[in-house]
Amino acid sequence: MPEEIDVQEAIRKSIQTEKNAMNFYELGAKQMRERDAIRVFELLAREEREHAGHFYRVYKGGDIPDFDEFMDAPPDEESSWMLSMGRAINADFNEQMALELAMEKELDLEKDLRETAAQIADPEARAIFELNARETRNHYEMIESEYARLMTMVHESDMDIYVRE
Repeated sequence: MPEEIDVQEAIRKSIQTEKNAMNFYELGAKQMRERDAIRVFELLAREEREHAGHFYRVYKGGDIPDFDEFMDAPPDEESSWMLSMGRAINADFNEQMALELAMEKELDLEKDLRETAAQIADPEARAIFELNARETRNHYEMIESEYARLMTMVHESDMDIYVRE
């Protein structure tokens, strides 16, 4: 039996984290110059909003009465997501730096989501955390692929060609 946690508080925290991630990607996209990297960050921002929506649908708290209003509110500049993007912007920002930072943040988030899921007994709530952990892993892989393309590394789809030669 999983160790019980305050599920509604975990869901509330996850909605905020997904909003922070959305704001991170929106800000990153505005700083970039490389068209494909911009598209990746814009897509990730939209998907983070969707992730927050998954959590919002099972949230029973009354402090977020309107999802769109909450998500469209100004970013939490003190969140770890925004602070890390702010440091990157102030340190000769470039796409490589942003993608590396995004991979790190997505790996950390996936770990947190999986750890939280393991502590939830409610199957519906646990399923939401597990779904978001899988989607977060997909984000990491999407960013990793864009990083490889940007850095002119061999793309995973071309790996067999280079291995056989």
